[in-house]
Amino acid sequence: MKLAQKYSNALILMRIPFSVYLMPVFWFALSTQPQVDFLRAVIVFLVLHVLVYPASNGYNSYYDRDEGSIGGLKHPPKPNRQLMHLVLLFDVLAVLLSLLLSPLFASLVALYLFISKAYSYEGIRLKKYPILSTFVVTFFQGAFTYVMVQVGVGIALAQVLQQPNIWFALVSTLFLCGSYPLTQIYQHEEDSRRGDRTLSLLLGVKGTYFFAAVSLMVGAALLLWLYFSTGQVYNILIFLLCTAPVLYFFTGWVLRSQRNAAEVNYDNTMRMNKLSSLCISTAFILMMAVRM
Repeated sequence: MKLAQKYSNALILMRIPFSVYLMPVFWFALSTQPQVDFLRAVIVFLVLHVLVYPASNGYNSYYDRDEGSIGGLKHPPKPNRQLMHLVLLFDVLAVLLSLLLSPLFASLVALYLFISKAYSYEGIRLKKYPILSTFVVTFFQGAFTYVMVQVGVGIALAQVLQQPNIWFALVSTLFLCGSYPLTQIYQHEEDSRRGDRTLSLLLGVKGTYFFAAVSLMVGAALLLWLYFSTGQVYNILIFLLCTAPVLYFFTGWVLRSQRNAAEVNYDNTMRMNKLSSLCISTAFILMMAVRM
């Protein structure tokens, strides 16, 4: 295989388009702030969604050696040495670009990159421990990323950690608790073969749906209460309207899967992922637009 083709396959495994679907936390973190520096926000988005998340995806693929479908790729190519070259390049670029904003933001990015490696690295492989890995993923992709985004756009850490902002950060982790196990629900066979005990595998299909539903409901309830208690009633209406399609699809998917186990598949998982990402992101973007 030619070198160019090897790097092309490696770039595919970085799954940059899939990384963009992780954007609800980014928009959520911006939506709770009265003012945001546009240029800094663009740089933060590029750092996270074009460099950090793809680097984590690539590293995960390098050690997992997936043979079946993975998030964003129904038929992934085989990982190669060039994939690790791109991972390291993206890691370095992410930290260097972060330094343009602040040393603290760069430090948070570096910590995120380190933790993401521990998730898959064979010497640690947090993925083998269902409870611990779920806590790590939902905390770092949720509350930690929420804080990281706000630090990146120039908000002082002391302000970020004040109430009710810190409660909004908790909401992002609760939402991740709901969505994360769903991304594992169709991979039980392959995870079992590798010896990975994911939370979804531990809970089973029905347990995964139940856990996701409870986590999402608790997160939504806390978010709506925060909006109500801070006088942002219009945000309640926006959130409910924008997320109605997600609730409709999720309910239908659960009901169909009870009648037909084949409904628990890659395609439906990705539909759920894409729909929830677009709808929730739209809600937070509209909240910012209305505030302006």
